[in-house]
Amino acid sequence: MTMPASVGGGSVTPAEGLTLSRMGYGAMQLAGPRVFGPPRDRDQALAVLREVVESGITHIDTADFYGPAVVNELIKEALHPYPADLRIVTKVGARRGGDGSWIPSLDPEDLKDQVRENLENLGLDALDVVNLRVGSAEGTDDAPLADQFGALAELRQEGLIRHLGLSGVSAAQLTEAQAIAPVVTVQNLYNLANRQDDALVERCAAENIAFAPFFPLGGFTPLQSETLSKVAARLGASPPQVALAWLLQRSASTVLIPGTSSVAHLRENIAAADLVLPADAVAELDTIGE
Repeated sequence: MTMPASVGGGSVTPAEGLTLSRMGYGAMQLAGPRVFGPPRDRDQALAVLREVVESGITHIDTADFYGPAVVNELIKEALHPYPADLRIVTKVGARRGGDGSWIPSLDPEDLKDQVRENLENLGLDALDVVNLRVGSAEGTDDAPLADQFGALAELRQEGLIRHLGLSGVSAAQLTEAQAIAPVVTVQNLYNLANRQDDALVERCAAENIAFAPFFPLGGFTPLQSETLSKVAARLGASPPQVALAWLLQRSASTVLIPGTSSVAHLRENIAAADLVLPADAVAELDTIGE
């Protein structure tokens, strides 16, 4: 494998022993339609993963319920043995039905089983980061999570997990989890048009917690904005690049995990890390979420 190139955007270090490139890669789209079953083009999926590493990205986001197992197995096939600086962030808290349905699965013992399945399918002895997925794209609540997060903290003590994070959580749930074990990442829905977590973004920055907005480009409903399009045209960039650049400048602790199954699209996303948004453009973009 060739030596990785430098990727723009820099990195964040939310904990001793954990550094994440701010421009990461979300592997969800490597599975088949609806994140279920095998990819349409297996060779292309493997090529994307290899391009990720060769581009200098050291942060891959995944989950064993993508596929299920399909994406983790692709990551292992493409990249194992893994580069020393690569950090794979996974999550637990759901399973898939035979019809592709998403089934919340937060029983503490099953969460431990899900961790072990991630370890096996990724070919790892320990996971860099495991996020407890509590909420979803539909929203969050303040349901207690002590039993669930405590189960993962036990595996951290055993050495199967190095660091813990949360996904789809409220500020109160973050506080509850922090009383049990350190939290290094929060992964919530957040983008130009969905900014209900502004206060949580600020808190994560203040507490040196990496904030990873999922669906940074709108997810299954891509961002559509005349303002975004106008700013992008003026800057000579694509609207997705501008939307990603806005997230990077929003907070120094933001890490991005845009997903794609295309090498060309991957390169376009990576280029967003080098896009500097002037103050007037930021001011215009800020109005989108108001």
